[in-house]
Amino acid sequence: MPTIVFASPKGGAGKSTSAVVLATELARRGAEVVVIDADPNRPVSQWAGRPGRPETLTVLAETTEASIIDDIEAAAARVPFVIVDLEGTASMTVAYAISRADLVIVPTQGSQLDAAEAAKAIRLIRQQERAFGRRIPYAVLLTRTSAAIRPRTLQHIREEMERNNVPVLNTQMHEREAFRAIFSFGGVLQSLNANQVSGLDAAMKNAQALAVEVVDLLKGAARERTEVTA
Repeated sequence: MPTIVFASPKGGAGKSTSAVVLATELARRGAEVVVIDADPNRPVSQWAGRPGRPETLTVLAETTEASIIDDIEAAAARVPFVIVDLEGTASMTVAYAISRADLVIVPTQGSQLDAAEAAKAIRLIRQQERAFGRRIPYAVLLTRTSAAIRPRTLQHIREEMERNNVPVLNTQMHEREAFRAIFSFGGVLQSLNANQVSGLDAAMKNAQALAVEVVDLLKGAARERTEVTA
């Protein structure tokens, strides 16, 4: 079953937030999901320790460089979706996880420095493609963006990525109080109180759009693999 890996060599890019938002949205739709928390800071595990985690969502925190491939393969054999949240650095754990990915999502904030870090992640993906002789689909996810303002810098980065044939998700993870709130209170977006958390409806629509686009990418990648092997 599909394995989605969130990877970026830069800390604070929004990997854990994006991973939890995607995982909870997939679980809310009825899918069984395993999230492998491979970040030494264990942000996903801390979220899962609070009330409200969906029953169909399991978080695996006891993973290591030596075990991550086995952990990914075991989880993928029993649930429809495996999501891996990696540490914000280049390591063998990151490389091993990418080698088993059906889709790598590279969260990136809208600055030139962050775009340079995203380029490092893409180079690692391409190295793993050569090492394992298989195509590894990937896409950049722009994070912590404004829903109302579109800075010239962000537009320039997007255009530069398109010129270099770097796929960028249409959906962006906007800067939302609700995304921060689930890490404070636990649970899912739908369990938050709209009277206490601003922009909740917009955050839920953002999460839904991300899930739909990711699933569509996975379906497209699966069709491509079928055509290649046919």
